[in-house]
Amino acid sequence: MPRLSLLATAVLMLAGPALAAPGDTAAPQPAPTAPSDRPARVDGGVMRYDTNKDGAVTIEEWKTGQQARFKRLDANGDGKLTKDELFARTPAVGNSVLPTDRQASQQSGYFLLLDTDKDGVVTLTEFMAGADRNFTRCDLDKNGRIDTAECRQALQRKPAER
Repeated sequence: MPRLSLLATAVLMLAGPALAAPGDTAAPQPAPTAPSDRPARVDGGVMRYDTNKDGAVTIEEWKTGQQARFKRLDANGDGKLTKDELFARTPAVGNSVLPTDRQASQQSGYFLLLDTDKDGVVTLTEFMAGADRNFTRCDLDKNGRIDTAECRQALQRKPAER
């Protein structure tokens, strides 16, 4: 059971950065009064990868966007992400310049999940494997297209339902 909890936590940590990539934040929006009043974000989250603006992200758009994201994060251009590079643009909470203990813990867990060969860096292959897992998890209807609502629904599901 602890292993299932660890896996569920890792999956949730993996999804967060994919849906809200570091440094790619939109302007704050006022909180909607009801979930049905919430407008779909087309300028951020998963929809920033919808390059043809048809209202859905295909696997091809997703992969292209994730490869570009990797390149942006790879500050020194060596083809590998260190933990510092991966989280350099992640905003801290409040006015702090340092991540909270919870953020630091989540970041460490996410990095360990991506670094499958445990060599201390995340290669493009490892990064894209994580991106593929995120797309597959969000593509609930398995039609090769995802949108904000589908990803939100996927993230709200309990680990046993996945």
